[in-house]
Formats: sequence, C-alpha cells, structure tokens
Amino acid sequence: MEETIGLSVTQQFEVERMNRAIESTIDPQQLQVLAKQLLQAWHSQRAATVWITRQREQLG
Repeated sequence: MEETIGLSVTQQFEVERMNRAIESTIDPQQLQVLAKQLLQAWHSQRAATVWITRQREQLG
C-alpha cells in the first residue's frame, strides 16, 4: 500500500525557489550544474526512503 505524501510548506517554498532558479538561468553550464544537484538530491531522498522503509519493516 502506497501513501500519497504531500509536501510541507517549507518543501513547497524550496521547490518554488529551485523552479525560479532554473527559469532564470540562461547559461547551459549553470543549468547542467543545477540538474546534477537536483539529480543527486532526488537519489539521496530515494535512498533515505528505502532505508526508512527497511527500518520500519524490521521493527514491525
């Protein structure tokens, strides 16, 4: 069973901040750097989610 998880207000503001940074960037190299940072953050979040899920399974 998968739950839908909404973003907190802080997370929504962070998403908006990153969206604005992307939209205001015209330098392709800077866009590449932003894309790599976002990719790293996304994969780190996925890894953390997997770890938490495994911890819950071991406790339950």
